[in-house]
Amino acid sequence: MSQEAEAPEVEHLRRGEMAVAGLVPWGSNYTFLVEIEDGPVTMQAIYKPQRGERPLWDFESGTLCLRERAAYLLALELGWRCVPPTILRDGPHGYGSVQLYIEHDPDENYFTFQGRFADQLQQIQLLDVIINNADRKGGHILLDAEDHLWAIDHGVCFHAQYKLRSVLWEFAGLPVPEPLLTKLRRLQTSLADGGHPLRREMLTLLSKREMAALGTRTARILETGVYPEPGPGRPYPWPLV
Repeated sequence: MSQEAEAPEVEHLRRGEMAVAGLVPWGSNYTFLVEIEDGPVTMQAIYKPQRGERPLWDFESGTLCLRERAAYLLALELGWRCVPPTILRDGPHGYGSVQLYIEHDPDENYFTFQGRFADQLQQIQLLDVIINNADRKGGHILLDAEDHLWAIDHGVCFHAQYKLRSVLWEFAGLPVPEPLLTKLRRLQTSLADGGHPLRREMLTLLSKREMAALGTRTARILETGVYPEPGPGRPYPWPLV
């Protein structure tokens, strides 16, 4: 799929036997904590069935789980280990996205980081710009036991119209580090190559118009070389966490 190898957990998520462990109560769509058993190993994951998605006026019905997979694929292609492994498969409530559950400190979120993790946050902020994330809340950035940040909840991304709403604006107006721009140039090449596996799969997840807008956003960052400023429109999600 990508120039970066997928995590070994991906095959476990794909082929393991899934059982629902509970309903995640704070999601606006039906979201389940599941256990996936494959041989002697059981992993936890977050399962978002397609038919449990709440209809939105600006996103096509049934596409939110596809966008979760698309965000993971882009982060994978960029070589940024910031989106948990995410697949699409059938489950107890039908087809949907299945994302590896990240053990994390529930008391930590973007607003508690106090200037830490700048390198990781630069990646996440740039990813959000590229995917046009309409809902980057502070609680959508998780901190694991190894001080690694994980970005989750990408169901409302990739719209063709500008919809970027985020709490993460701390690098606005600053130059994008050259190593990140180098990764973006590689991504741009992959997205433009009609035979590339990334482009082929992305076209099964997003519309052609959304793919074109993704290419435009990537090109704009490469042209300016800086993180964009907030706006136009309301730049923050609600609630913030």
